[in-house]
Amino acid sequence: MDITSFLIYCTIATFTPGPTNIVILSTVQNFGAKKAMKYTCGATAGFGLLLIISTMLNTILITFIPKILIVIQITGSMYMLYLAYQIYQTDTSNRAVNQTATLMSGFLMQFLNPKVILFTMTVIPSFIMPYYNAIPAVTISIIAITLIGFSAFTTWVLFGTIFKEFLQKYNKSVNVMMALFLAYAAIMIWM
Repeated sequence: MDITSFLIYCTIATFTPGPTNIVILSTVQNFGAKKAMKYTCGATAGFGLLLIISTMLNTILITFIPKILIVIQITGSMYMLYLAYQIYQTDTSNRAVNQTATLMSGFLMQFLNPKVILFTMTVIPSFIMPYYNAIPAVTISIIAITLIGFSAFTTWVLFGTIFKEFLQKYNKSVNVMMALFLAYAAIMIWM
């Protein structure tokens, strides 16, 4: 296995902006790092579980990829547009009401996030399974990839925390930009 290619792929796929990272940044901006870390923990658990599911069902999924991808694209795009609308509509004066950035919502987001699903469906069969079939080796790989994902998520929490004052000063503009980025990501799934 080419470990450099593997690490580059994992880093690019997890650290680049995507639905989860944008929601994390928005959560830090509007509700603080503590709330964002709850969401991040849920997102990490969902990410890890998707890696496990991908590993166990890879052979079966390959048979059904065309049908699964269409469902994932439709569901994921609709959910991403919903999140974009939620970010756009965020009212920071009523912070106690917002329940969107919970541990459970972070967990569930991973199952509707096309970027994460496509990543988990490709990383294990492309980089791990051709070289390692033993359960301990695959398990260590899943743990390592999950930790890379957690590092990416917490980097976005840190970024949001460092730039929180700036983000809050230009709250509406930042929310509009994040909503547009998320909507763009949803639209690009169909391109």
